[in-house]
Amino acid sequence: MTHPLVDQLRFTRSEWRRALRGVPEEDGFRRLEPMNSIGWIVGHLAWQEQRYWLTRVREVTPIPILNETVANGGPATTPSLTEMLAAWREVTTAVDPWLDTLTTDRLVVELPGPGPRRSIGDSIQRVTYHYWFHIGEILAIRQILGHPRRPEYVGDIEKRATFRPARD
Repeated sequence: MTHPLVDQLRFTRSEWRRALRGVPEEDGFRRLEPMNSIGWIVGHLAWQEQRYWLTRVREVTPIPILNETVANGGPATTPSLTEMLAAWREVTTAVDPWLDTLTTDRLVVELPGPGPRRSIGDSIQRVTYHYWFHIGEILAIRQILGHPRRPEYVGDIEKRATFRPARD
């Protein structure tokens, strides 16, 4: 059974996808300064998951362009929403089998590789909360752009990611 912390990350990803539903490609390029574009936000989250779970854990970087265009602290860019969603899907598809192997014992182990020293569990929490931060930003951008039918509040968490104690 998948660890509850991983279930929460996956639920968060689904809410993030819900926040993106209906965003046209042309609006993915729009940058309402000082906020980033939606295309950048999508790529940025792909970059973080790639950096943590593929580059640091498995020592592979399947989409190096993410390091150049959407890394934290880099220059502002406005990449294609379609291209960044494709990159995000590729990264998360590669990551998911590894996430399925995590147990409580493995979550307390330090995330390997260069970068801030924190446990894998703390890193999953950081990624999860990072998604929520950007969900709010995406919805704010969509509101300013006048998008109709934006998601409101959190979806069906009680059915899709209900609380359950960790049991390995």
